[in-house]
Amino acid sequence: MIKKLNLKTKINSALFQNLTVYISIAIFISSCQFSQKASHRMFRDASDEKFDVIVVPGVPFENESWSRVMKGRVYWAKYLYDKGIARNIMFSGSAVYSPYYEARIMALYAEAIGVPKENIFTEIKAEHSTENIYYSYRKSLKLGFKKVALASDPFQTKMLKTFTRRKVNSDVKLIPFVIDTMKIIEPTMRDPKIDYQQAFVPDFKPIKKRENFWQRFRGTLGRKIDKNAYE
Repeated sequence: MIKKLNLKTKINSALFQNLTVYISIAIFISSCQFSQKASHRMFRDASDEKFDVIVVPGVPFENESWSRVMKGRVYWAKYLYDKGIARNIMFSGSAVYSPYYEARIMALYAEAIGVPKENIFTEIKAEHSTENIYYSYRKSLKLGFKKVALASDPFQTKMLKTFTRRKVNSDVKLIPFVIDTMKIIEPTMRDPKIDYQQAFVPDFKPIKKRENFWQRFRGTLGRKIDKNAYE
C-alpha cells in the first residue's frame, strides 16, 4: 500500500512538474510577441508614414514549397506595399538550413503575387534575425533609402525590438502582422509556382554542420555581425 502511495505521489509530482514547464513555456511565448492591441496601434502609427523600404526577414525554403510563415511574411509585405505604406521591399536571408537563398525565394514569390520586380530588393548575407535587420538597414542606406521599417510576424518583431533600437537605429519602425487583417487576406492567398532553382546554392552546407550550438546562439544574439558589411 505504501509503495502504491509513493508511486502515485511520484507520478503526480512528475505531472505537476511537466505542467509547470508547459505553463512557463506558454507564458514565455506569449510575452515574446506583440499583442493584438499593440499590433493594431503600431500599424496605425505606420499608416501615417511612407517608408522608402520595409525589411522582411527570411524563412527557410523546404520541400519545394513555401511555409505558412513565409507566405504570411510575403503577403504582409505586399499588403503594406499595396497600401502605399512601403515604397519598396527588401527580403533578407542567406541559405542557412536549406540550399536556397531565403531572400531570393521570397522575392520570387513576391513578384509572382504581384509586387513589381523593380520594387523588390534582396540581402543574402544574414543568417540570423538580428543580422536580417542589421545588414538590411546598412544595405538600405547604401542604396539611398532613408526611412526604413521592419515588417514581420508579432513574435519576431517583438524579439528584435530591443536589438533594433540599440544596435541598428531607434528610428526604424516596427510593423508586426495585424492578425485580423491577415485573416481577411488569407482566403485570397495563392500558391504560385516559382523557379526556385534561381535561388539554389551549390556546395551548400547547413549551419548546423558549420557551427555548434553556442556559435549559433551567439549569432542569434547578434554577436557575430560583420560591422564592415555594406559600407
